[in-house]
Amino acid sequence: MSSLRILRTFLAVCTEGSFTAAGHRVGLTQVAVGLQMRTLEADLKRKLFTRAGKQVALNEQGRALMPIATQLVALYEQAKHGTQANAPLAGTVQFGSIVSALSELVRATLELKRHHPAVDLHVVSGKSNRLIAQVENHELDAAVVVHDPALKRPSLVWTPLYAEPMVLLTSRSSRLADPETMVERYPFIRFDRTEHTGELVERTLRRLRAKPQEFMELNSIETIVELVSDGMGVAMLPLLARHAWDRNPQLRVVPIPQAAESRQIALVQLRTAARAEVVTAVGQQFMAARGMAV
Repeated sequence: MSSLRILRTFLAVCTEGSFTAAGHRVGLTQVAVGLQMRTLEADLKRKLFTRAGKQVALNEQGRALMPIATQLVALYEQAKHGTQANAPLAGTVQFGSIVSALSELVRATLELKRHHPAVDLHVVSGKSNRLIAQVENHELDAAVVVHDPALKRPSLVWTPLYAEPMVLLTSRSSRLADPETMVERYPFIRFDRTEHTGELVERTLRRLRAKPQEFMELNSIETIVELVSDGMGVAMLPLLARHAWDRNPQLRVVPIPQAAESRQIALVQLRTAARAEVVTAVGQQFMAARGMAV
């Protein structure tokens, strides 16, 4: 269906920002992409891009078409695979992941590709807020992120993956006590309050009624762990799914049972995702690798 091929090319141009990069994504030359876009504009009787040399950008008409094109392609895929239940998965899908889940997502994508060689999967890492924005802007098909239940976006679908309870991380050289005493006794290295993980830290502190000895505020779990390991202070962090903190002779992991906060990790995608069947398959592979029911 030539119209659907042109719409897929249009969505690739929206994502990549140039005819050349879009051509690499869909297997066409830059000239072929340009001809398809001019055909689309002629069919719709309106311009979709502003052009400046080799650079193209969506104009207002193009931005209005993007969600419609996404939905049309998604509906076709659903109809196609609904009538061919055993059809092999295929297509190019862009995934994102927070750093702590990156290795598991890569393993899931590689395992899926082993069974479905026609699937072309790409994975990038980043912060949750940025990844969610990229999914909303059609730059990514899906992402593994920290799910903030307060984030109400009707255009997004969330699939829960696992939870990470909040713990207190201290150096082995520190004198062990209850968590509220330790955050007041030692310099407290706080996770960035503008991130959802930082909000969980703050809520946990409130539950403990603890007044920490504020020291510094950072946006990197890895850097915070390194500083605690060097004896620079204590920190409250989510217990990462594949951590090695308890095997580090310089670190101590202290549970916080009375503060029932946990970080929820989820797979997020657009409700009208064009490759929903591939995203679902990766999510199932991800959970299967963790021994979860799918």
